[in-house]
Amino acid sequence: MRILGIETSCDETGVAIYDDKRGLIANQLYSQIDLHADYGGVVPELASRDHIRKTVPLIQAALKESGLTAKDIDGVAYTAGPGLIGALLVGASIGRALAYAWNVPAVPVHHMEGHLLAPMLEEKAPDFPFIALLVSGGHTQLISVTGIGEYQLLGESIDDAAGEAFDKTAKLLGLDYPGGAKLSKLAEQGNSQRFHFPRPMTDRPGLQFSFSGLKTFSANTIRQYTNSENRLDTQTRADIARAFEDALVDTLVIKAKRALEQTGFKRLVIAGGVSANKTLRYRLQQLMQERKGEVYYPRVEFCTDNGAMIAYAGLIHLKQQQSADLAITVKPRWPLDQLSTF
Repeated sequence: MRILGIETSCDETGVAIYDDKRGLIANQLYSQIDLHADYGGVVPELASRDHIRKTVPLIQAALKESGLTAKDIDGVAYTAGPGLIGALLVGASIGRALAYAWNVPAVPVHHMEGHLLAPMLEEKAPDFPFIALLVSGGHTQLISVTGIGEYQLLGESIDDAAGEAFDKTAKLLGLDYPGGAKLSKLAEQGNSQRFHFPRPMTDRPGLQFSFSGLKTFSANTIRQYTNSENRLDTQTRADIARAFEDALVDTLVIKAKRALEQTGFKRLVIAGGVSANKTLRYRLQQLMQERKGEVYYPRVEFCTDNGAMIAYAGLIHLKQQQSADLAITVKPRWPLDQLSTF
C-alpha cells in the first residue's frame, strides 16, 4: 500500500510518498524562509499563495522520484490542522481533489500527530507506551502515548511555545529570522556562569509550561547591558544566548522527567522543530540514561514540518479504514487528544 502525503500547515510545503513495504520512497520539501525573512516572521497570506505555487510541482516531483504514477497511489493524506487556515486549505483542497480524481481515499491528518509519529520513520522506532515531548514554533506539549490515536495531554505551554521563545529572543539579540538555530550556534560561544535565567514554573508541581516571562527576562538583560550606542558587545550576546538556551532546555528536561515519573514510562520521544537542538538532545539522552530508559527522535530533516510524517500517519489511519468524505474541512485549532472530533 502506498500513500501520498501533503503538508502545508505553515511555511514549509512538503510532499512525500510512503510504501508500507519499502518505507519512504519519495520526499520533496520547499521552505519559505527567504520569503518571510524580510518580515521577521511568517506572513499568512504570503504563505498560502506560495503553497498554491509549490504544492502541485512538488507532487509531480515526488511521483517522478518514486517512479510511480497516479495509478500506483492507494490514498492521499493531507494536514487538516492545526495551522494557518489559508495554508491548510491549500493542502486540503489539492489533496481532496487528487483523491477524488484518482478514486482513492482522502485521509486528514493532525499535524502534531505527524510530528509525534515522525520517529517511526527511523530504523530504530519506539514501542508503545511512551511520553512524547512535542516542541516547535507553535506548540510545547507533553503527551502520554499508549497507542495510535491513544493520546493524553499531560501539559502544554500557557503562552509562548518553546520555538517561538527561541525566535523572539534571537530577534532581540539582532539575529535574522528564523533565529532559533542561530541563537543555539551563538550560545556555543557563551559563558554558562555569567548569567542565570529563571526556569519558569519548575518551582511548582504540574506539567504546564510558560516561556513568555523567560523572553521578558532576556529582553531586560539585553537592555541592561546595551551601551549608549545601542550596541551589545559580542561576548555578552553569546553569554545571554547561552543563559537563555540553558534555562529553556533545563525547563523542558525537568518537565519531561516529571512526566516520566508520573506515568512510569521508560521511553521518551522528542519531536518538532526544537527537537533538532543539540543541547536538548544531549540533556534528554543523559536523563534517559540515568533512568535506564531510551530516548527517540527523528533525523534532523524530519524535525521541521515535512510531508514524510504526514504520509506515515496517513498510512496508519488508512489501514484502520479512516478517511474523509467529499467535504474540504480544516481545523486551525485542533487539540491532539480530540482526534475523533474531526
